Amino acid sequence: MREILGVTQESPRTQRRWFHDDYFDLFVSQADDGKLHGFQLCYGLDATERALVWDGERGYFHDGTDLLAADEIAGRFKDVARELPGDVARAVARRLQEFAERGAAAPTRRKRFRRAD
Repeated sequence: MREILGVTQESPRTQRRWFHDDYFDLFVSQADDGKLHGFQLCYGLDATERALVWDGERGYFHDGTDLLAADEIAGRFKDVARELPGDVARAVARRLQEFAERGAAAPTRRKRFRRAD
């Protein structure tokens, strides 16, 4: 995954970062000390794209239809995580593992989801 630079920042207290490859788009929100506030892991190759979202205050959500098995999401992420900064890779992987251990239960916020071009 490669980092997309020049991401619009929404808050002076957090940094938004965007990482991309052919299968994933990962958007993270971090404090200055590196602590993860939340992430949106968009996955899929076509119009049936989906996103697993974790927010530090509200928990997990899934956008789109047909949630991919949590262990499959975690496995695919693990394959590309070595290309990410260590703090981001560890924090997201930890949350994906937690999600998988919980049985991949997450409310769906939207039935249709497409990431921005």
